[in-house]
Amino acid sequence: MTSFLRSDRSRPVAIWLIVVAVMVLAMVIVGGATRLTDSGLSITEWKPVTGAIPPLNAADWQAEFARYKQIPQYAQLNAGMSLADFKIIYGWEWSHRLLGRLLAVVFFVPLVVFAVRRMLSRRLFIRLGGIFVLGGLQGAVGWWMVASGLAGRVSVAPERLMTHLGLAFALLGLLLWTAFDAWSGAARQTLPSPWGRRAVVLIGLIYLQILLGALVAGNDAGLIYNDWPLMNGRLLPDDYGTGGLWAVLAHDQGAVQLHHRLVAYLLALAAIALGVGVWRSRTLGASSRLLGGVLAGTILAQGGLGVATLMLRAPLGFSIAHQLAAAGVFSLATAFAWRVRRV
Repeated sequence: MTSFLRSDRSRPVAIWLIVVAVMVLAMVIVGGATRLTDSGLSITEWKPVTGAIPPLNAADWQAEFARYKQIPQYAQLNAGMSLADFKIIYGWEWSHRLLGRLLAVVFFVPLVVFAVRRMLSRRLFIRLGGIFVLGGLQGAVGWWMVASGLAGRVSVAPERLMTHLGLAFALLGLLLWTAFDAWSGAARQTLPSPWGRRAVVLIGLIYLQILLGALVAGNDAGLIYNDWPLMNGRLLPDDYGTGGLWAVLAHDQGAVQLHHRLVAYLLALAAIALGVGVWRSRTLGASSRLLGGVLAGTILAQGGLGVATLMLRAPLGFSIAHQLAAAGVFSLATAFAWRVRRV
């Protein structure tokens, strides 16, 4: 008897992967809140196993607080912080790391069970193995990101934050695509139409916008140029291009916000074209047309939410909603791309 199923179809596997994808989404939201509350540097050590246990007594709390007081963020931004306030930011970061540990268990244990019980095809098993490796890499990248803010900086490096968020969304997309495959089985064939290519390009554009949004968050660029559609009454930021290429791409507040705006406009045009295209299409099925229409509307709504978040100077609630909506747009785009490539 073969060790693998001949069919890719497995509804229990699909449900499990959807649960894992929802947990990844929760990680993204909690991680975003951790960044927005400047909590990410409150835990200055990486202890993958023992770090799951929070401080249990006054002495443990004082020891953690003492370690935090040694980094630049405390000295330059939070000098004089009370222990009670430290416990709040510590709680955000600890919750984010605990969720990551739980996510690893929820993925790995069922994977072993499904494999032992021969409930996976070879193709699914190889793909899930790749996702597991990527998830492990994500944990290492998370610490690499945190380490950038422990010496010489008061926050993490924006490009490392972008890498961390980018990997999270890559995992989300892979989990959803694999879940759809497990639910329906391997496609009999792909559609010989331009819709599959268009959908993949749209995913790439949305992914780029998410990366640019991470640079905006990492540079606190949502706190400046809070008028719209101009930037302090001008088309370009006052000092655009004066700090060198790397600054323009990753570290200049005005530049990264401008790039995020420009791609948002491009996405809005793409959403309008998508909405008109699926409405007029005679080759797409009803479910694909509906999904495309919802995706187009969600992209436009996300753009409006982004403008509101900017003009309100990125309050916590709006910022989290904007990040959640980005995940929703990305998930819908993944579902649309998967759907239009199948018959």
